[in-house]
Amino acid sequence: MTSGSDGAYMLTIWTETIVQLLGVLLLAPLVSGILAKIKARVESRKGVPVLQPYYDLAKLLRKETLINDSSTRIFYMLPFVVFGIYITISFIIPVVAPFPIFLTPTADFLGGALLFAMASFLQVLAAINANSRFTALGASRSVIFSAFAEPTLIMVFFAVALVSGTNNPYTTNQILVFSSTAYLSLPHLLSSAAFFMLLLFETGKLPVESSGLSELGMIDEGRNYEYSGRSLFLLKYSSMMKQYLLGSVFLNVFILPWFMQYGILGVIIDIPVMLLKWLVLIGIMAIVEETLAKLRLFKIQDFLSVSFALAILSIITFSLGGLI
Repeated sequence: MTSGSDGAYMLTIWTETIVQLLGVLLLAPLVSGILAKIKARVESRKGVPVLQPYYDLAKLLRKETLINDSSTRIFYMLPFVVFGIYITISFIIPVVAPFPIFLTPTADFLGGALLFAMASFLQVLAAINANSRFTALGASRSVIFSAFAEPTLIMVFFAVALVSGTNNPYTTNQILVFSSTAYLSLPHLLSSAAFFMLLLFETGKLPVESSGLSELGMIDEGRNYEYSGRSLFLLKYSSMMKQYLLGSVFLNVFILPWFMQYGILGVIIDIPVMLLKWLVLIGIMAIVEETLAKLRLFKIQDFLSVSFALAILSIITFSLGGLI
């Protein structure tokens, strides 16, 4: 390959990488806004504008950051680290481009799961360093539930890697696109069900009974209670990105791996394609959230236990019967 070809190839890779990153940054708040709007419509309410998350983020970015005198430097620095982790994850998984881009070879399914777990752990650490009883309460709840959620995420990724025979999410996407046997296999269907249950919890779409006091049902909001200004902007944006990234994995690797295009123009086209996929998922999530009976807070563990059991069952069925 000539130097000119090498230069053109690198230019293509960098362009596709930038498009994918911009797709994550731009679509994550939009998805949150659409979900809130559809949820309001289901409840016969007008709801906030679809673009409200952008307005909220812009307002937080302009506000002053206040830090408690009793907190440590970890409390201030960790929102930047968490935001950087989700930026890194956006390079690893097939969000827009169905082929590897810059930094993709740095991690696989397991690496992506560990990065999600690391971001969650760092948010708990930041909440503890706030030296606030309220944030410590939110952190303790998060740790209890993460003990079920994070292993489930790892098991789900491990199960789909077994089905496709690879731990590379981009390769898995291509295998599921061209192999109906792998896509319709019982292990893949079980792992998809487990991931969907996990997605409802991780994105806060699992309705929780608060017994009249919203504080009793707060988990993520409780951890961020002491943050303000740009630090809260980073955490809110990170939460939206987490929702978008997990949902994109669910769409592109589990239930709708098709319709992704190649090339620079294809990657640009994939942005509205991803939005259409998300509209399907948003409709499903809104219906589930509004029709599922509210759970008592301690019942979330049972919900996550079922998700973990489905992931384990997926691995067992693959080991016993292979692709069926």
